[in-house]
Parts: sequence; structure tokens; C-alpha cells
Amino acid sequence: MSIHTLPYQYTGYFSKLMCDYLEENEDLQSFYGHFPKLDNFELQIKEKQASFNLKSRTTLVKVLQRQYETIDISEATSLHISSLSEVNTFTITTGHQLNLFTGPLYFLYKIFSVINLTEKLKEKYPKFNFVPVYWMATEDHDFEEINYFNLFGKKLTWDRESGGPVGALSTKGLDQLHDILKAELGNSENAQKLSQLFAKAYNDHSNLADATRYLGNQLFSDFGLVIIDGNDATLKRTFIPYAEKEIIDNHSHKKITETSQRLKTLGYPEQVFPREINLFYVSEGLRERIVEHDGSFQVKETDLVFTKDELLNELDKTPENFSPNALLRPLYQEVILPNLCYIGGGGELGYWFQLKDYFESVAVPFPILLLRNSVLLMSEKQAEKLGKLNTKMESLFLPSHELEALYTKENSSLKIDFSKQKGHLIEQFKSLHELARETDASFEGAVAAQEKKQINGLLRLEKRLLKAQKRKHQDELMRLTAIQEQLFPKQNLQERTMNFSEFYLMYGADLFSELKENLDPLAHEFTIMTL
Repeated sequence: MSIHTLPYQYTGYFSKLMCDYLEENEDLQSFYGHFPKLDNFELQIKEKQASFNLKSRTTLVKVLQRQYETIDISEATSLHISSLSEVNTFTITTGHQLNLFTGPLYFLYKIFSVINLTEKLKEKYPKFNFVPVYWMATEDHDFEEINYFNLFGKKLTWDRESGGPVGALSTKGLDQLHDILKAELGNSENAQKLSQLFAKAYNDHSNLADATRYLGNQLFSDFGLVIIDGNDATLKRTFIPYAEKEIIDNHSHKKITETSQRLKTLGYPEQVFPREINLFYVSEGLRERIVEHDGSFQVKETDLVFTKDELLNELDKTPENFSPNALLRPLYQEVILPNLCYIGGGGELGYWFQLKDYFESVAVPFPILLLRNSVLLMSEKQAEKLGKLNTKMESLFLPSHELEALYTKENSSLKIDFSKQKGHLIEQFKSLHELARETDASFEGAVAAQEKKQINGLLRLEKRLLKAQKRKHQDELMRLTAIQEQLFPKQNLQERTMNFSEFYLMYGADLFSELKENLDPLAHEFTIMTL
């Protein structure tokens, strides 16, 4: 097993916003709180201690104990839940959709980023306790984003009608997908474990939220992971004051719009666009936006209409009928958890940068933001093949045509670079340009056109030479691009497309132990792991 890392900006797969953040660009510093360094967590602890009360802790523990009633949990998870009632306990949180069978590989990297950070913090600050938390996005309603996972290049899809929060969806019909999965996995010992895990998660639980909680608990309970479902009436009652402010004066829209404009001025695009009201109304099979028209509040795509007083009364009586959107969900999370740090992917963290001013305006501490670990898993056989081809691992992140060109130039007996000739040509034309300036504009234009023509001719010759040399190295290029396609399916990061089950088939539980052992959440670099 070996580890190789490289800066995120060298991969070409991460936004300018994330790369600038990791470099602590001064222009961005007003959009986040403390940068994710171990020493900065002392300040974050003090801020959260001052704002999170004992009543909130008691409520949180009771809700978690109720949500875990039907699941056998590890001693580590049980201790973590009970410790949340203590004033010296804090959480490190990540969130994820209820993707079928965990969805893309990066689900694992999110969870291990959280788990490993809690352990680093405990070592640094032994007087405090740190609990790893997975926030299930049970209230999302985009079923098409979560109803599948990829296996051996095939898309295994759960086809059914959907509506409302996905956590409430019945798991009926997933037994048919299990039959397909079982046939695809084969009969090895690891395949049987995966098949049984899928069956017990989805066939033995009635809704997607319960199934996902069971699945996450089975995979990570030994590490003390705590899984929370925010779609809970008791927890939402804590959020009522902030939801009221949203309904009464559209407070979040004003603040987030101002911050987003400042980001755009610096050249960073908006990740999420704020609405006047960033709340959904939820009932059975329904999750739709609340919009205001001339003092009336309507639930889109329905006949439900409220006056302001009626809507506020509904919020007070049944807070579970209200759901925060992507921009309000972070605030909801930070209100109900004693949280210090949120760990997410680049896209997720992108919209957190729109929120700091809003958090300050409602007096809720803004958490430390940490980019999750990103990983490329490679077999020893693949690494050996790359070695024989004399190719650096970082070259694989290039688009395939650039990879082929780079390999050919590096391994050709000829120098496929006409920069020197181009430089000589430009030098020769300098005297012609000087002569042209002493004549007339038409002659100067003719000289410029001739220079461009000859430079273009050199470039065409360079391309023809490169093409000829590619033919000479055809066999090596085919082997190289085949490896790249295995590691970057459809020219995308492996972690965004492949499911963990393909690797579990090969490595079993060692996959989890190696990730746990070797991922450093504070390294701030992309990890290439050879197993």
C-alpha cells in the first residue's frame, strides 16, 4: 500500500473558489470564519460553548436515542450519543443525500474525513469530546439524483413514482433491484456480504431514511459514527424563531444576496440562488416552495393558501410541516448541533461561502469549513503498468488527448516542440515590422498577415509530427488510455461515479481500514492510494 498526494489545483477538477480557499487567499477571508487548522479549533470551541445551551443538548440526545430505538448500535456510537448531553462535547458534521447503497465512492471519504478529524481533535484537546455526525438529507425531494448507483459500468436504477421528501419513500420494489445486484456481484465471500447488507438495509426497512440509517450504522458504527435525521418535529421546534424571521421579513434573502454579490464581484459564481422565502411546505408526498403574493402565502403546485398569521400559526403548531432549503439547512444544522466544523465537497462548501453574513445577523456561530478528502484508488497492478509506461500518476488527471500528447512528446526520439523555430521566425519578422512602419499601413498589414501565416504553418507541421509519432507509440498509448479510463470513468473522477462495492469485492473490510488509517482530513491535498 502506498500514498501519493498532489495539490487540488493540479488536478483540474476543483473550482477556483476551493483552490483559492485552500491557499487562504486574502480576498476570501471575510466569507468564512476560522481556517481548518488544529490550533484554530480552540477558538471555535469557545464560540460554540457560549451559544449552545444545555436544553438544546438534552433535546438532541433524546431525539437521537429515539431515532436509534430499532437499531443495534456499537458501544462507541452509544457513548457518543450520551456524551452530547455534556457541555464539553462537540460535533464534526458532514451531510449526504440518501443515495442508493451509498451512491458514489466519495460518501466513504466524507465519513472518514469526519471520523479522522474527531480523533485528531481529541488528541489535540483531550479535555473535550468530539462526535462524528452524518446528517442524512432526508428532506431532499430530487429522487432522480439518488435512485441509482453504478456497478461495473452499469447503472442500477430504482424505478418508481416519487414525491415529497425522499426519506419517507417506501422501499417497496427494492427487492427486485437486489436480485439484479446479487447476480452482478457473483458468489465470492465479499459478494455475499454485500448482498446481505443490501437486503437487510432495504428489504427489512419500510422507508428510505430507516434503510439508510441502518446501512450507515453497519458500515461505520465501529468508529462511533452518529447518524441524525433532521426531519423531526422536536428538532424543528427549535428552529421556529428562525423560520418565523424568514416568513416575516425575508431576512435570509437580503443578507445572502448581498454576500453573493460580493463573491460575484470577486469572480466567484453563485452556487445557490436565494429565494424571498427559503422554506418548503411538507406533507405526505409533497415538498413545495412557499411563495408570497400580495400578502398571501401560497404553497406552489397546490391550492394551499395562508395569510401571514395563519402560516405563523401553522409553523407553531406543526413545525414538522416546514422544511429548510439548501441555503437554510446549514443554519438549521448549526442551531440543533453543538457543531464546530462542516465537512463537504467543493460544490457544497461553495454555497456555505454565501452564508457567513447571514449567520452573523442571526447570532449563530459560523462553523469551520473543511473540504473532504478526495481519493483515487489504484490497484498495485495498475500502478505497475503505469510504472512500465514511465508515466507519472498526476498525468492521468489530464484530458485523454492531452495525456496522449504529453506521453508522445516525452517518449519520442524526436523533439516535438517548434517553440524554438517559432521564436526565430518572430525575431526575423521584427526587422520587417520596423521597415513596414516606415512605409504605409497596408504594407504593415501584409507583413503581419505573412507572419501569422508562417507561424500557423509551423503549428500545423508540429501537429503532423505529433500525429505521426502517436502512430509510432500506438500500442503504449492504447494501454495508457485504457488505464486512465479504468481510473477516470468517462473522464470523470472515480469517486464521483463508482460505488464502494466494486472495491469491497476485491479488498473486503481492508478497504475501510486502509481509508481510516491513511486519510488525513487536514492535509488539504488530493490522495492517490495504491491498494
